[in-house]
Amino acid sequence: MSVTEAYDSAVAAGRLTRDPAQEGVLPELDRIRDALEHPVMTGFFRKTPLPVRGLYMWGGVGRGKSMLMDLAYSQIDVPKQRQHFHAFMQWIHAEIAAARKTGVDDAIKPVAAKLTADIRLLAFDEMQISDITDAMIVGRLFEALFAAGVTVITTSNRPPDDLYKNGLNRDIFVPFIDLIKDRMAVHELAAVTDYRQGRLAGTPSYFTPNDATARAAIAAVWQRVSEGHSTPLTLHVQGRTVTLPDYHNGVAAASFYDLCGKPLGAADYLALAAAVRVLILRDIPSLGRDNFNEAKRFVTLIDALYEARVQLICSAAAAPEYLYREGEGSFEFERTASRLREMQADGWGQVSS
Repeated sequence: MSVTEAYDSAVAAGRLTRDPAQEGVLPELDRIRDALEHPVMTGFFRKTPLPVRGLYMWGGVGRGKSMLMDLAYSQIDVPKQRQHFHAFMQWIHAEIAAARKTGVDDAIKPVAAKLTADIRLLAFDEMQISDITDAMIVGRLFEALFAAGVTVITTSNRPPDDLYKNGLNRDIFVPFIDLIKDRMAVHELAAVTDYRQGRLAGTPSYFTPNDATARAAIAAVWQRVSEGHSTPLTLHVQGRTVTLPDYHNGVAAASFYDLCGKPLGAADYLALAAAVRVLILRDIPSLGRDNFNEAKRFVTLIDALYEARVQLICSAAAAPEYLYREGEGSFEFERTASRLREMQADGWGQVSS
């Protein structure tokens, strides 16, 4: 079945709502499917399939990019692999560390060889580059993938030219952007409807007091937006790893301790804000002199989320104005309380990235 036929079938069954922007990318997905399943052979005795140009789908959150990629992936019958980009980078870092222990001069080479050995299609969800180390590794790996004839389909909230935007030594990364545009068709999915936000419509965003009722309510929100799926999200930031325990399709869930009880800083929170569009934050305690360091991190986290217009859904010990009542920093917290109030407004975070 073609990808277009699979899409039409899902619409007819009521599982999808027909969307012109989504339909606009179906010919590209069918092109890839047909070319991979019916390859044009070349080389000595015509044993090598010609490379098939991949696809880079980008657009605002909740527009159906992941759904379309998964639909195509299910209809393409070749050796293949599908990974969330952050999970893929976590695997890559582990493989590079293992290769280095063997004493090789170039630890990326054996990892690239292992990755390209048995696949013809690699699908990535939510490509995002926030660290110079990841930027350099990804460039090398994609060169190896394309050289081996592997076709890549990826989704991203950003166009290729905005990957690792304003990053350290970004000029070193620019040739990789050119490689993407050369070896992959770039298609903006400019759908008007944010289907993910539809699942959050009318949902309260601030639950207090942080009792059993609040915990049950916030767990129900996570269940609704995650659709029962969850994987950890690991970010690589300036040589460190930051892990959120639950992640699905642009939505992350974590506790206050996960993000503010550990020695994280502005760079970590900026990377988090760039990687997610909705954050569900559980169990924000009362703040004061007894947890001053955690409170400072919380202020930095809220600033990063606010500037990136990430939607925040949280449970807390008290209303924003009463979270930080005494001690050093309570006066400065008034701005954070104001931002927390503003972030509860209808439509917050619905601006496309």
